[in-house]
Formats: sequence, structure tokens, C-alpha cells
Amino acid sequence: MEVAIKEGKYIYCIIKSNPVRPYSAGAAVNGVSNGVNQPQTFGPLGIGGRGDELYTICFNDLAAVVSNSPIKKYSIARENLIPHERAIEEVMKAFTVLPVRFATIAADEEKVKRILEKDYDKFLNLLKNMEGKIELGLKVIFKEDIYNNILRNYKDIKALKEKLQGLPLEKTYYERMEIGKMVETALEREKGICKEDILNNLSPLVVETKTNNTYGEMMIMNAAFLVENSREIEFDQKIQELDAKYGDKAKFKYVGTLPPFNFVNLVIEAGNY
Repeated sequence: MEVAIKEGKYIYCIIKSNPVRPYSAGAAVNGVSNGVNQPQTFGPLGIGGRGDELYTICFNDLAAVVSNSPIKKYSIARENLIPHERAIEEVMKAFTVLPVRFATIAADEEKVKRILEKDYDKFLNLLKNMEGKIELGLKVIFKEDIYNNILRNYKDIKALKEKLQGLPLEKTYYERMEIGKMVETALEREKGICKEDILNNLSPLVVETKTNNTYGEMMIMNAAFLVENSREIEFDQKIQELDAKYGDKAKFKYVGTLPPFNFVNLVIEAGNY
């Protein structure tokens, strides 16, 4: 016998029930765009690959964007994370969004309304803080030539390397180990100098910065910036200037416009409501 899995409401984000600007995505939005408590839909973008519709559950002038979903644990895998993020990005085309932590599922519609009611003031204040702002992401990675750059520009490393030229490998093992350590130290120093300079240039243009963990020995920085819409063009221009400045030394991977994933991640324990 097959055991039926109970259905719940997967929560993607919290929004105000009125759009902040006209909706322009491919999927049509149903309902009156400037009315309170008018349920709206955003297309069959629900997690799980079933084509579940994204729609709103409203309480006063707040709404949760949800889809039907089995009540289960979703693994932290690309096939689940991508639909979760894509759904929020779609809603962001028309609304200021408060992203909800991945894999948050409420038992039913009434439970979602209780969440909105209980945390109404908190959600409203967060939405006010996020209104008119976007997240922009930047990763900066050294090019492979950075090692040659260090060997050329650090006199102590260059001198020791030249001293060892022509000597047998077996007789210079420890000296070569020392060069490796010196290069590693120099690389970390170069990272610090570049990161500080980049952040100093960008910080005056942003509301908030979050630096995340880097990965791999070549990554200088992995940061997210909360930027007012009105300063996005100015921020873009500054990124272009920095990219030109460091073009021979590092690669810039610039991503935008994103929901504020790094600045809002609502943790809603649905069972507590």
C-alpha cells in the first residue's frame, strides 16, 4: 500500500500585498495589483518539479508567497536550491522581498496566516528597511600570473630564488621549501591589500556589506553589497573602474540584481505558530 504524504505550504518569501512597481515578468499576475488582500500568482515555479503554482496567502497588507508541497525535508542540493532562489527572484521583479530560509513548510493556509499575524510588525519593519534596495555580489580572483608577479616584485624572494639557480635540487630542498612559504605569505599579503582597497572604494556607495568565506587559494574576496536602487549605476561604474585597475592581476565576477539573500534570511519555525 502506498502511504499518502501530507501536503503543506512551502514558504519562499514575505512581501507587502501591493507591488512596489508594475510587474514585468513573463508570467501573468492575477488579481488587482493595487488592492489589499488580492491573491496573486507568479507561474508554475514551485519547488519539487511538479509545476506547482506560486501564489500569495495574505494577512492585512502582508503576504507570504507559497506553493503546495509535500511536508518533507528537502535536501540542500542544486535541484532544490535553484527553484527556491528562482521563485524569490521572480517575485522580486514586482515586490520588495524578505527571503525565507530554504525548506520552510507550514502545515496549511491557516498556519501561514498565523505566522503573518504573529510576526506582523517584525515583517513590516524589515520590509521598510529593504524597500528600494538590492543585493549585488562580487567575487575577485587572482589570475595565475600572480605567482610570477610576486617572484618579480618581492626582492627577498627574488634574491633567494636567484641564489639557488644552478644548484642541485637535492641540496636546496629546505631553501626551496622556504621560498614556497614566503610566496604563500606574500600571496596573503597581496590579498589583504587588494581586498582593503576594493572595499574602501565601494563602501561609500553601499548601505551594508557582508564578506563571505572565500574558497581556493586564489580568491581575494567574496562579498555581497546592499545598495539603494538609486546608486546602482554609480556602483556599477565603480566596479568597472576597479576591474580596469586590477585587470592584469585579478578577475572580477560581478552579479546583480539579487534578492537580499545575504542580508535577510527569515528563520520561521512553522511548528511554533
